[in-house]
Amino acid sequence: MSEQMRVTFWGVRGSYPSPGPQTARVGGNTPCVEVRAASHQIILDAGTGIIPLGRALATQHCADKHPVTATLLFTHTHHDHTQGFPFFKPLYFQTTTLYVFGPKTLEHDLHEVLARAMLPPVFPITLDQLPCVRVVRNLNDGETVWLRTDHREPQIITGRLPSALHTSDNVLIHTLRSYAHPQGVYIYRIEYQGKVIVYATDTEGYVGGDQRLIRFSRDAALLIHDAQYTEAEYTNPQISRQGWGHSTWQMAVHVAQTARVQQLILFHHDPDHSDEMLEKLEHDARAVFPNTRLAREGMVVVV
Repeated sequence: MSEQMRVTFWGVRGSYPSPGPQTARVGGNTPCVEVRAASHQIILDAGTGIIPLGRALATQHCADKHPVTATLLFTHTHHDHTQGFPFFKPLYFQTTTLYVFGPKTLEHDLHEVLARAMLPPVFPITLDQLPCVRVVRNLNDGETVWLRTDHREPQIITGRLPSALHTSDNVLIHTLRSYAHPQGVYIYRIEYQGKVIVYATDTEGYVGGDQRLIRFSRDAALLIHDAQYTEAEYTNPQISRQGWGHSTWQMAVHVAQTARVQQLILFHHDPDHSDEMLEKLEHDARAVFPNTRLAREGMVVVV
């Protein structure tokens, strides 16, 4: 069995989709990242990027009749991270099994929030009318999702993990609730065969760095970190973005350096930032932390 994790970026924008020639190279879909670890498929967020992922899975399903089984993790339920969910094609296959995890937001269960996004008259089909098998569960801060080698339903573990789980082909997904975004956001740490990927979107830096995030990201092979704003935008006295829950590339680099991660991916690009502007940002970040890349739609990173 392969010991690698394969990361595919299907949506890399923040706030709202931004299609058009000015974003053709980087991409205009909102957040969706796919991680393949062993034979497990993990989907991080369901922005509009989940729509082309769903088309690809539907094509594969029609070709080989292999049913879709995936684990979908929501960082939070703001619109740009959920808007693609109703258009995910595998939801409409009876053979699909989808395990959905995410935070309870403003005392509303994750199932309730997703169901509201599909209520008539704004959508023709309700969540409960979908033909696929769905298991939707809330996560609490510090819990771990255990993707089992026997492919039974993922298990949520609270508290200390048995040491045996770290020495097998299991995939462990740890949670960290961050308050550096309105209503809070979950950061995920995916561990498989000694390798670590951290997904930290919609988070804002602190003076001296976010120490909880730095500890959570320690020695990761790959850190995917929000970098929506330039420093000029972040500190603009007319429209300051401070407190909006997003980072600059300098904040992302500081976490990467301090946590000693191997590779940094800048993510959740502002919808008003053109390809040229983002590529300049990538160039500047690389001058400080050379192993930095800009998240681009269709980009694949093997860890």
